[in-house]
Amino acid sequence: MEKPRHQRCRRSLILGIVAAWASGVAAVHADQPAASPQPLLRDGDRVVLLGDTFIEREGERGFVETALVTAHPEAALTIRNLGWSGDTVWAESRGVFDPPAKGYLRMLDLLRELAPTVVFIAYGRNESFRGEAGLADFRTQLVNLCNDIRRATAAETRLVLVTPARFETAAAEHRNALLAAYAEAIRDVAREKQAVVVDLFADLPPGTLTENGTHLSDAGYAQAAAIFAAAAGRPLPDDFSARSADLRRLVVEKNRLFFHRWRPANETYIFLFRKHEQGNNAAEIPRFDPLVEQAETRVRTAAKDLR
Repeated sequence: MEKPRHQRCRRSLILGIVAAWASGVAAVHADQPAASPQPLLRDGDRVVLLGDTFIEREGERGFVETALVTAHPEAALTIRNLGWSGDTVWAESRGVFDPPAKGYLRMLDLLRELAPTVVFIAYGRNESFRGEAGLADFRTQLVNLCNDIRRATAAETRLVLVTPARFETAAAEHRNALLAAYAEAIRDVAREKQAVVVDLFADLPPGTLTENGTHLSDAGYAQAAAIFAAAAGRPLPDDFSARSADLRRLVVEKNRLFFHRWRPANETYIFLFRKHEQGNNAAEIPRFDPLVEQAETRVRTAAKDLR
C-alpha cells in the first residue's frame, strides 16, 4: 500500500545521488557547499565492511574490496571485513552462545579497536522476513547502530549504508515488495545520518545474479562491485573483472588471515565461556596482525599496478 510513495521517494533519491556523484561529492551536508567535494575514500582511511551474509561472502570472494582498492590506487586503504552470515542490526548472529546483546557489544568493542574512519553497513535482507510489522523496529535499530558506531569510533566516522539486493526466488515478487520498504527505510536513515547510499536494491540490473535466488553469485558480486565503485565516483572499466583476478586472489587471502584473527575456529575455548580451558592460547591470536598487514601491502601494490 506504500508502493506509490516508495516509487516517488526512490526516484527522488536516485536522482539526488546521481547528481551528487556526477560532481564527485561523496556526501553533502546541509552546512557544506557543493563546491567542496570530498572523495568517498581517502588516503589512509581505515574501512570496515559490516553486515550479514552479503558482507561475509564478499570477504570470501573479494569483488567489492578489489573494486574499492583499484578505484583508489593512490590511497593506502586498510579494509577489514566484519560480515557475519544470518546477522541483523541487532547482532543476532554474533552472540554465539551468549544473548545477541553481548554479541552486539563485542562487535562495538572490535570496531573501537579497529578505529575505522569509514564503515559500510549492509543489513535489511534478514530483517525483511519480519514483514511490515517489523519495519519500524528495523529503522529504529539501524539508527541506533549508526549512533553506536560513531560513539565507539568517532563522531566524524563516515557511514555508507547499503541496501540489499533483490530476491530471485519463486516468491520474489512478494519478498521484494517487502524488501522495497526496508530499502527505503535504509535510504531514509542515510538521509538522516548524512550517509552515502550504495543502492543495490535499485541499481543492480535484473537478471540471474544469485546462486539460489537469495545469495549473489560471482556474476552478482561483480555487478555489485561496479555499483560500489560508481558510488565512490570511480567507475570501473568494462574488462575490470577479467583483469583483476590476480588482485582479487590477494584480497581473499588477506581476508582469510583476518578472519582467523577475529573469528578463530575455537573461539569458545579462547575467548568465551570455556576460556578457562585454553584461554592461554589467546596470546597467539595477535600474531596474525603482521601477516594481515603484509598481505594488505601486497594488495595495495597490485592495485596500483592494475590501475
